[in-house]
Formats: sequence, C-alpha cells, structure tokens
Amino acid sequence: MRILFMGTPDIAAACLKALCNAGMNVVGAVSQPDRPKGRGHRLVPTEVRAAADALNIPVFQPEKIKNGELQPVLDELKPDLIAVVAYGKILPKYIIEYPPKGCINLHASLLPKLRGAAPVQWAVINGDKETGVTTMLMDEGLDTGDMLLSEKLGIGEYETSEQLFERITSLGAKLLVRTINEIDSIIPVPQDHDKQTYAPMLTKEMAHIDWSKPTAEISKLICGMNSWPMAYSIYMGENVKIVSAVKGEGVAGENGEIIGFTKGKGLQVKTGDGSLYITCAQFPNCKRMDIEEYLRGHRIEYGTVLN
Repeated sequence: MRILFMGTPDIAAACLKALCNAGMNVVGAVSQPDRPKGRGHRLVPTEVRAAADALNIPVFQPEKIKNGELQPVLDELKPDLIAVVAYGKILPKYIIEYPPKGCINLHASLLPKLRGAAPVQWAVINGDKETGVTTMLMDEGLDTGDMLLSEKLGIGEYETSEQLFERITSLGAKLLVRTINEIDSIIPVPQDHDKQTYAPMLTKEMAHIDWSKPTAEISKLICGMNSWPMAYSIYMGENVKIVSAVKGEGVAGENGEIIGFTKGKGLQVKTGDGSLYITCAQFPNCKRMDIEEYLRGHRIEYGTVLN
C-alpha cells in the first residue's frame, strides 16, 4: 500500500516514524512550509520535514493547497491512502477523494468531544478525567468524519498538557499504525454531532488567572496552560508565570491575596473557595524556579493581592 503522510509538528513526526518502523510504504510527506524562529529569525524545518529527511522520504511543502496546488504531487506519488496528523489546514475535496482507501486522520481526543486545534490542552483545562485518541475517515468538515478506532487515556490530577501530550503521542502513533493495518476490516461509525464540543486554539489572554474562580478550576488552568502559554498573574504590576500549584485549605482573605509561605507546600494564595499553594513560578527577569528557591534570594510582600 502506497501511503502519503501529511503533518507538521512533533506528534505528526512521531507518527511518521511509527509508520516507517512498522514497515509501511510511505512514498512522500507533506508538511507546512518551514518558518523563521528565534531572535535571528532563522528558517527552521518543521518536525515532519526533519523526520522525513532523516528517513529519506521526499518532502513537499506547498504554501497553499486549496486550489489544486497538491494535485501534481498526488499524480506523481499515486497514494492508495493518505494519513493525516496535525497538518494544520482543512483538506479540500480533491485531496480527500483522491486515495481509494481514503484519508485517515488521527485526532487527539475521544470524538466528537474536543474537535479543533487544542484538544489535549482543553481536556486538562476542562478538568476531564479521561481523554484519548481517535482515527477517522476525513470529510470536508472540522474533525467531523466517521470514526474508525479509538483508545482512552486517564488524566492525572496535576498532569500538565505537556506531560499528557507525550502519552497521547505514543498512544496515537500506535493507533494510527493499527488503523492502517486493519483498514479493510474496520466498519466506520458516524459521530453523534449533538455531542460535539470544541477545543479552540489557545491565546495568552486565556492564561490570565481569575483568583475568584474555584480552586479546582484555577488548578486545571495552570496545568492546561503548561507549557504554553503558561498561566500567569500580576504581582507588583508585572506578570508572573505560574508553572505549578497544588490545592490548599480554606483561608480568610481577599481573592488573589498572598497569605504566606509554608515550607514543603509553597506560596499560599486565596481562591474563590479555598487556596492554592504555588510551588513553581517564573518571576520577571528570573528563570523558572521553585518558590522555596526563589525566596532564598528575593522578598515577597505577603498580603499583596495578585491581579
């Protein structure tokens, strides 16, 4: 079976490697164009581009695909199946309908929950107890195609999006390999569109902590925004990134008030229904560090209210 792979970030690169390690015939890879990054704006290859180059797989990086720009690639490679993982654009009809065995997409949620760009992060932010991965046959909608296979995964109480993403990547790569191996025997199942939820792209504005919210909600925001864009609050007029925190007991005070520091726990801050102990943070002009380490060289004004 001739497989064309389409993807861009690290989860896609892991899946591409898994297909090759499973002995599948990947005849080409399509990725978003390389973009400039860093202070020097140096052009950096996408993770899929780097992986494909290492595997000696031809790479194609069209700026646009909507108006037939990928047609010459399809005609040249003649794929029987297209595997898509986080490519970054909705595929037009001419691509979806080209391969006789269809376009298979791996999505990092239990569809129809959390369709969209950031399903892993929103599963954490929403306080879900479990999430998972789903393979589906693609159509022209946003993650609306008929489902093929799925696998569930539990979410830890203080598990960050970054940590969950690592487990999702491993599970998803295995599921994609299994789906392709069993594609001729899997019966697609339509999604229940009445049960759909959406996982929009994260913004920095979403990461601002509202200390009047319940403790559990703030805790999940901190976990879900790690490692980007990082939940933050305002201390003495400047942004402080909150890396990690654990739930604390109820205390008197104003929401967002810094109550004090407890060794072995952290910096206690009043929430809408209790408190949180901040265990790790990044203050302005400082590296990320444990609160106890930070306090060895810096002073924090207790009683100050975080905005």
